[in-house]
Amino acid sequence: MDLPMKQQSSTRKSTTKTSSNLRKHWSRQKFQLEDVKMEEATRSFKAFVMQAWHVLEPYTKFVDGIHIDAICEHLQAVTEGRIDNLIINVPPGHAKSLTTAVFWPAWAWIDHPETRWLFSSYREQLAVRDSLKCRRLIESEWYQQRWGFRFQLRADQNQKHQFENDETGYRVVVPMFAGTGERGDYVVVDDPHSVNQAASDTERTKAVEWWNGSMSTRLNDPAKGHMVVIQQRLHESDLSGDLLTRGGYEHLYLPAEFEPERRYRTSIGWEDPRTTAGELLWPQRMDQAELARRKTSLGSYRYAGQYQQRPAPAGGGIFNSWWWRYWKPKYMDLPPVRVRMADGKLMTIMPVNLPEDFDQEIQSWDMAFKDLASNDYVAGGIWAKKRADRFLMDQVRERLGFPATLEAVERMSKKWPKARLKLVEDKANGPAVIQSLRHKVPGLVAVNPAGGKIARAQACSAEVESGNVYLPHPAIAPWVEAFVEECSSFPNGRHDDQVDQMTQALLRLAAQVPAKSTLPPPSMPSGPRSWMV
Repeated sequence: MDLPMKQQSSTRKSTTKTSSNLRKHWSRQKFQLEDVKMEEATRSFKAFVMQAWHVLEPYTKFVDGIHIDAICEHLQAVTEGRIDNLIINVPPGHAKSLTTAVFWPAWAWIDHPETRWLFSSYREQLAVRDSLKCRRLIESEWYQQRWGFRFQLRADQNQKHQFENDETGYRVVVPMFAGTGERGDYVVVDDPHSVNQAASDTERTKAVEWWNGSMSTRLNDPAKGHMVVIQQRLHESDLSGDLLTRGGYEHLYLPAEFEPERRYRTSIGWEDPRTTAGELLWPQRMDQAELARRKTSLGSYRYAGQYQQRPAPAGGGIFNSWWWRYWKPKYMDLPPVRVRMADGKLMTIMPVNLPEDFDQEIQSWDMAFKDLASNDYVAGGIWAKKRADRFLMDQVRERLGFPATLEAVERMSKKWPKARLKLVEDKANGPAVIQSLRHKVPGLVAVNPAGGKIARAQACSAEVESGNVYLPHPAIAPWVEAFVEECSSFPNGRHDDQVDQMTQALLRLAAQVPAKSTLPPPSMPSGPRSWMV
C-alpha cells in the first residue's frame, strides 16, 4: 500500500523539477534570443527601425517596403562613412521623417553617442515634434534596457528643441533662416520647402541660399561631417535640384510608380528592385486606387513632383513632348523623331519638308538681367509663319553680358534679314538693348506681355497640341532637345527663357491666322495607331 504512495510522490517531485528546468531553459533561450536581436539592432539600422517601431507606434503595425530598405541602407552608409552627403526624394506619407529624424540619431548614438546633430524643417513645429519623439524613444524602457549603459541624457540639457547626453553628443533643432551658433557632425533638413513656398521664386531661393550659405558652414569637420536633405520634389530649382546641379551629393529617389527609363544605381550598389512600369513603391499602404485619388486631387504637376520625384509630368504638362512636329531641309533625308509618351510607348514623328517661302518671319527675344551668371539665359528665336503653321528656324541661347547680347542681336539680324520685326520683352535688359541698337538695327519693338507666364503658355498650347508648331530636326539642331525639355518641365523647370521667347512669338503671329494649314499632317505609317511601338 505504501509503495504506490511513494511512487506517486516521486512522480510529483519529478514533474515539478522538470517544469522548473524547462522554465529555466526557456528563460535562457528567451534571453539568448533578446541578445541576438539586440546585437542585430546594434549592427543594422533597418533591424533597429523594425524593433523600435512599437515604442513610438504601438497601435500602428510596421509595414515594410522598398523605400524603408533603401532609406535605411543609405543612412547606414552615411553613418559608416561610405556616403558623404545624401539627398533622399520620397513621396509624402512614407515614414521618411520618423526614419530619418527620429530613429536614425537614436541608433547612431548606440555606438557613437559623442556625435552631434542639427535638424531643420520649413516648419519648426515639425522639427520639434521629431525631437520629442527621438527623446521619448531614447528614454523608453525598451531602449534603456538594451543600451542605457552606453550613455544617459543630461538632465540640465533635456528640452524640446535640444537635448544632450553625458558623452558630449547632442541633438538640436535649428529654425530655418534664424541661424545658429551650434555645429554638428550631421546636418539634416527634412522638407526644406512647403508646397506653396516652392511655387514662389523668392521663397524657394531663400531656402536654397539658407542651406548653401548658412547650414553648409555648420559642420564640425567638413572633411568628416555629413549633410542630408530629405524631401519630396516640388520644383526643378528646389533645394534638391540646386544641389544636384552643384554636385557632391549621393541621390536616392523613390517614385511611387516605377518608371523603367529612370532606373539607376547608387554608389553603394543599391538598385530599385522593381521591374515593371507602374509597379508601386508601397502597395500595402499606397495602392493604385489611393494613388489615383491623389492624382485627381493634386493634379498632374503636383503629383509628378511629390509622388514621382519629377517636378513635371512625364512628357510635359502644358506642352507635352509628343505634341511637337519637326521640319527638315527638302534636300536632306533624315530619320523619324522618336518620342516617348506618358504611358511609356514610343511615338514616331516623320519630319516634313521646310516650305520654300513664308508669309512672315520675326525675331523674338527674352533678355537676362544685367551681367550676373546666376540669371537666366538670353534667348532669341527666329520664327516663320506659313498660314496656320509656325516654324522655329533658329535660336540663340547663352548666358550673355550686355555687350555680348547686343552682338548676338546684330548677328541674328544679319543672318535672317527677312525677320524685320524684332520683339524684345520690355523687362530686364530689354529696354537698354533697344536703346543701344535702335539706330543700328531696325524693327526693334518693346513688348510688355499681358498676363502671367503660365497664362501666356496656356494660350499657346493649343497650337502645339494641334501639330502646328514645327521645330528643326534634332539632327541639324541639337539644341532642340533642351528646348523640348524646358517646355515640358514648364512652369516648374529651372529656366523658362526659351518658353518666354516662344510664347511671345506665337502670340504675335496668332494675330491673323488663316483657317487651316497648307501643309499635310506629319506622315506616319498607315494603320490604326500603327506608329506606336
